[in-house]
Amino acid sequence: MKSSIDISSDKSLLWLMAIACGLCAGANYYCQPLINSIQHSFNVPQSQVALTVTFAQISYALGLLFIVPLGDIVNKTKFIPLLMLGAAIGLSICALSVNLTMLWIGTIITGLFSVAAQVLIPLVTVAVRPEKIGQVVGFLMSGLLVGILLSTSLSGLFSNLIHWKVIYIFSAILMLIIASILMRKLPAVSTTRMNYGSIFHSMVQLLTQERRLVYRSIIGGCAFATMSILFSTIAMLLTAPPFSLADVWVGVLTLVGVFGALSTQWIGKWASHGYNTQLTWVGCAILAVSWLLLYMGGHSLISYTFGYGLISLGLAMVHSCNQSVIFQLNPTARSRINAIYMTIYFIGGACGSALGVYAWHHGSWFASCVTGIILVSLAGFFTLIDHRYQLKHA
Repeated sequence: MKSSIDISSDKSLLWLMAIACGLCAGANYYCQPLINSIQHSFNVPQSQVALTVTFAQISYALGLLFIVPLGDIVNKTKFIPLLMLGAAIGLSICALSVNLTMLWIGTIITGLFSVAAQVLIPLVTVAVRPEKIGQVVGFLMSGLLVGILLSTSLSGLFSNLIHWKVIYIFSAILMLIIASILMRKLPAVSTTRMNYGSIFHSMVQLLTQERRLVYRSIIGGCAFATMSILFSTIAMLLTAPPFSLADVWVGVLTLVGVFGALSTQWIGKWASHGYNTQLTWVGCAILAVSWLLLYMGGHSLISYTFGYGLISLGLAMVHSCNQSVIFQLNPTARSRINAIYMTIYFIGGACGSALGVYAWHHGSWFASCVTGIILVSLAGFFTLIDHRYQLKHA
């Protein structure tokens, strides 16, 4: 069945979908400014609590690989709210957790089902006019990224004012409300007649046939890995001397990334006009500069804040360009293509979180910054390979 409306003209629905994207994505990041509070609550080593970020990203990557491809063959109108219900259950488990293991279980369930955002985005690409894809996807990505940033701020705020578990209760309730509204408002779009097994066979074919999908996925994975180093170390750095910030201020600081998140609609518009490669290079350059500021931020909160803002902008630029490229590769397989890209993207994020913790414990902030620069260099290297491949096959 075909979409009955062009949703690019339905502003209220687009805003609702953007909020849903932000809520789903943000659900995986509540623990970032809470590491210190969770440590004291459960009386466990800080390094174990920091692994919660990694578990969230690994489970999200598994959801992207095994759940998101179903978006090409099932009724998205029912599937998306069902996924959000699963995420709400995971959040509720986190809110009721009495030990770190229970928190990890809730985090993993939340990560698996919060991939609803990555089913919403391909839905948009087949429910709007082709010339609107970049702009509308950019709008949803703005919602997604702002949701991630607000999630850390709100979790820190609730932690200081009430208790660190309150954010999980609040988010679960809001998730259920948005899911019920989306169930009534989402448009019906076409699906592909395939079984579950053939989906993965076709994904392997896409990986072998679409070289730019592979290159752009690696670029995205490296870029997100460099940002994820901050996700796993921000609380450890800023709650310790010389800063000694409270959870709420750690969360508030991340709001500087909102400027980068809000730029995705503009970036998507220019990417749709054929400036993907140029903007990707600019994004990689911004990421590199941000790590120089972040290194100085080990002793200067102002420098760290500017670095965090820049790295958010660089990541938004690279990610928006990547999605602009991959959604043009095969219009009939956008959920599968997005699943491949986002799986590699979040595997990169999980590796970045783990590397960040490892570097922190073996070489402090300096080692974390060096790791960040290496990952940015890898992103730039594969951007060069992608550009050469594009020129060769133009």
